Amino acid sequence: MSDAPRPAPSSLDLRGVRKSFDGGWTFAVDGVSLSIAPGAFTALVGASGSGKTTLLKTINRLVEPDAGEVRIDGRLVGEQPAPELRRTIGYAFQGVGLFPHLSVAENIGVTPRLLGWERARIAARTAELIALVGLGSEHLARAPDQLSGGQQQRVGLARALAAEPRVLLLDEPFGALDAVLREDLGAQVRAIHDRLGLTTVMVTHDVMEAVLLADTVAVMHGGKLLAHEAPGALLAGHPDPFVRALMESPRRLAERVAELTRAHAS
Repeated sequence: MSDAPRPAPSSLDLRGVRKSFDGGWTFAVDGVSLSIAPGAFTALVGASGSGKTTLLKTINRLVEPDAGEVRIDGRLVGEQPAPELRRTIGYAFQGVGLFPHLSVAENIGVTPRLLGWERARIAARTAELIALVGLGSEHLARAPDQLSGGQQQRVGLARALAAEPRVLLLDEPFGALDAVLREDLGAQVRAIHDRLGLTTVMVTHDVMEAVLLADTVAVMHGGKLLAHEAPGALLAGHPDPFVRALMESPRRLAERVAELTRAHAS
């Protein structure tokens, strides 16, 4: 891993973001304002249909908001062409979306090639990233269908990091993995976030995962942002009943595990 100085992480600022997919009858995202400090790891949580994925995609313009604004380092994301913007933002999602006709190395190098990087630089970055995500160099020549689901997810993460982004967006990146792989990859993503100095936004339906990995947790419900605080503050209690009930689930699970452990020990 190179020890060369890295750019400072970016700030994210969303103001009054709204998005409807039915002409304004209902809003998937309804007036959300959210500020994320440089270098923070933020988890977006909420029930299915709460708007968290739609909100995430307004950051890299996979979804264009009907109203409001999204800024990265104070600059409106709409000031540059969407494809150009996306090449500066890492994006990994549950389906992975690796190109089946390309090798692992070629998949990782897609964005750097589009940016005109020299071959030697792409090769060095690819080798660096395959090690960073916990795979060996022997995987670089393989096709995606020769990898397990967990390995494919790691390659997807490496691809998201290939062009040295300062912002990383993760949309349910571990949803298809079993519990052990999910925990392992989650810890690895957090370590990569810290090591590279990223600003990371992760969508997850797993509240325990959000609490354990993130610096701040943003709770969405019905397209609205109900809370955005540190995990400890949310676990201590919140005036909104939905937020309170959602954040009580990790505690209930922990208490049940503790009870089972005590019962087994006795």
